[in-house]
Amino acid sequence: VQLAESGGGLVQPGGSLRLSCAASGSIFSINAMGWYRQAPGKERELVATITRIGRTNYADSVKGRFTISRDNAKNTVYLQMSSLKPEDTAVYYCYAETKISLGSRYDDYWGHGTQVTVSS
Repeated sequence: VQLAESGGGLVQPGGSLRLSCAASGSIFSINAMGWYRQAPGKERELVATITRIGRTNYADSVKGRFTISRDNAKNTVYLQMSSLKPEDTAVYYCYAETKISLGSRYDDYWGHGTQVTVSS
């Protein structure tokens, strides 16, 4: 299973970015998908998650500014980020809780990360 993120980059404070993450490979079923981020010198932290039926969960620091969504037919998760702040600067990683066959368990698969830099 491979996860490929896209959409990162440099944006000014107050700006917006949309991250995408597409899962591919031997996929039987995907349960939860989501985004974490890691800033320099800090631990990786949860940003947002979404279940297969669309239930969402957000870190307090991004509530009201970020929106997570997914397209189950495309095995893709999105993160719309608005009103970005310098403290949102980090490498953003997506994950997918994936089952590769009917009899297997769900395991977490991760992307390689995409850099988001918020700076004037």
